[in-house]
Amino acid sequence: MKIFQCQACDQPVSFESTGCESCERRLGYVCDAHEVSALEPSGPSRHPQMEGAPIFHAYAQPGRKYRFCANSAYGACNWLVPEDSPEIFCTACRHNRVVPDLSVPWNLTRWRQIEAAKHRLFYSLLRLDLPLPTRAEDPAGLAFDFLVDPAESFLIGPPVLTGHLDGLITLNIAEADDVERERRRMLFGEYYRTLLGHFRHEVGHYFWNVLVRGGPSLLAFRALFGDESRDYGAALQRHYADGAPGNWEESYVSAYATSHPWEDFAETWAHYLHMVDTIETASTFELHVRPRLRHGPDAPVIIDFDPHRTPDLDRLVEAWLPLTYAVNSLSRSMGQPALYPFKLTPAVIAKLAFVHERIYAVRESGGAIEPDADILRAVITGLRNRVAAPNV
Repeated sequence: MKIFQCQACDQPVSFESTGCESCERRLGYVCDAHEVSALEPSGPSRHPQMEGAPIFHAYAQPGRKYRFCANSAYGACNWLVPEDSPEIFCTACRHNRVVPDLSVPWNLTRWRQIEAAKHRLFYSLLRLDLPLPTRAEDPAGLAFDFLVDPAESFLIGPPVLTGHLDGLITLNIAEADDVERERRRMLFGEYYRTLLGHFRHEVGHYFWNVLVRGGPSLLAFRALFGDESRDYGAALQRHYADGAPGNWEESYVSAYATSHPWEDFAETWAHYLHMVDTIETASTFELHVRPRLRHGPDAPVIIDFDPHRTPDLDRLVEAWLPLTYAVNSLSRSMGQPALYPFKLTPAVIAKLAFVHERIYAVRESGGAIEPDADILRAVITGLRNRVAAPNV
C-alpha cells in the first residue's frame, strides 16, 4: 500500500485514519481516487436514510460531495460515499451480508479488526480493476458473513468454519483474536496466518469462479495446478490425515496448497496479492536493495514502480526476491521469525504468472473474461517454458 498524506498540511496519515493529527481536519477514503482525503464540511445530507449526516468536500476529489459510510457510526469504516449515491454503505461494506451482534462489545472490537483487513483487501482488488459485483447486482456476486461460533454464546450448533461457497465468504470472527488465531496456526501447522491472509485466500476461490471456471483458461489452469474435478472433500481429508507430500516446496507455495488444485490457486492468488501490496509499499519508499554478497549483483534493484500497472510479472519477481530476503533478515535481527517464510520456485512463479495473466486479461478486455484461443495457446506454452526454465 502507498503512503497517504493530508492534502491540507502534508502530514503523513494511515489508510485507516479518520483525522489529521497535525491540522485536525477530518479524513476519509475516496475510493474512486484511491486516496485518503482531507475534508471540509459542506452541510447536512439529504439522503432519506442518512438525513442530517454531515457531507463534505474532499480535497482529493474536488467538485463532488461525500458522506461517510453508514458503518462509520461503529468506528469500523472511514470510506466515503458520494452524496448523490443511493447507497448508504461504501464500496467495501456493501458486500457484507451478515455481521455479528454489535451490541456485544467483544463482537464490535473483533468486527472492527475484520473490517480493517477487509478494506485493505478491497484496496488491492480495486487497484487491480477486478470485477466486484454485490449480491444485489448479481446473485453470484461477492458477499461476506462474519459469524460468531455458537460455542462462544453457549448455543448448540456446528462450529463456524472460515471458507468460500459460490461467492459467499464466511469468516469466524474468532480469527480476529490474536491468541485464538495463533492457536489455530499451530494446530494446523501453518507458517503464516493473518486476517488479511484469510481474506486474500478466500477471495481467490471467488475469482477462480469468475476468471477460470468453465472457460478456455481452464486448460492452462489444469496444466499448472492439476485437475480440479477430483473429489474436494476426500482431498482435504487425505491432506489432514497424511500431510503434504515430500519435497512439496518445489511445486507449491505452501503445504496447504498441495491439498487440491482449488486450494493451490487460492494460496497462489493470496501470495500474488501479498507481493503486489508489499511491492507498492516498497515503491513508495523507493527502496534500493542490493545484498552485499560475494559475487552478488553490481547494481541494486530499484523498486520505484506501480505493481498494479506492471504487465511484466518478471519485474515483480525481480523486486520481490531481494526485497523478501532483506525484510526476512531484518525480522530475524529483531528476534522475530521470517516475515515471509515462503519460497518462490520456478513452478510457483509459473502459477503466479497464470494469476497475473488472468487479472490482466480481464482488465485489458474491459470486463470480458475469456481469452482468445490463440492467445490462450501462447499462454500455456509460455507457462510450460517458465516451469522448465532453470533460472527465473
